[in-house]
Amino acid sequence: MNAYEQYMKELAQPMRTELTGQGFESLETTDAVKDYMDNAKHDETTFIVVNSVCGCAAGLARPAAVTVAQQNEKKPSRTATVFAGQDKEATETMREYIAQVPSSPSMALFKGSELKYFMPREHIEGRDIQEICMDIKDAFDEYCD
Repeated sequence: MNAYEQYMKELAQPMRTELTGQGFESLETTDAVKDYMDNAKHDETTFIVVNSVCGCAAGLARPAAVTVAQQNEKKPSRTATVFAGQDKEATETMREYIAQVPSSPSMALFKGSELKYFMPREHIEGRDIQEICMDIKDAFDEYCD
């Protein structure tokens, strides 16, 4: 790993920990993403956060994802994250499952292997955090048991 890559890894670690410290599994390789997604049971819900270093991830996406995943009555069975710009192959592999326009940060909710909800960056950036939380809550309420 060169000095730049090491610096970026160290810079991104607190941003990664903001999710993993709240129970989100960090998927850092292609194999980890495939194993995680391919082992979802048909009745399980999986909430994925595509993390990034941008301001809207720090001020909006991560706080909203953590708040709703912890506080909502209905919660996904599993929560995980990939880090765009850090775990490039893992992120690309996850985007194959999401099958939407690549966007980071973004959030996706699956039931089994079926994508049920997707929030791209343009639905995060520039919005009020309460609106984002309500959108996530509505998706959890609809699809999570």
